Amino acid sequence: MVGNDRPYQHVVLFKFRESANEATLRGIEKAFRELAAKLPFVTGFEWGHNSSPEKLNHGFTHCFIVTFSDEAGRDTYLPHPDHQAFCRDYLDPNLEDVCVVDFRAED
Repeated sequence: MVGNDRPYQHVVLFKFRESANEATLRGIEKAFRELAAKLPFVTGFEWGHNSSPEKLNHGFTHCFIVTFSDEAGRDTYLPHPDHQAFCRDYLDPNLEDVCVVDFRAED
């Protein structure tokens, strides 16, 4: 859509390895919040645990939504050294699977 000025959403679903205990998961959640808070091009951050009664989550337990004003913010975020360090230090050792969907809401 031309002229759409709605925020750009980066939606990430995580399925963690069975070896990732509760303390590890709390550490990942905290580190992700801190990462989002320190990067000036991140304009919003939300997250939560799956609570759907439909049982269609395929093992994905966590949803994180990182908001940017535009695709350029996302494009700066992905290779950013702090984001890469977060992935390497927290996610790579603990993730079984990940699903990412990026979008700008349409009318």
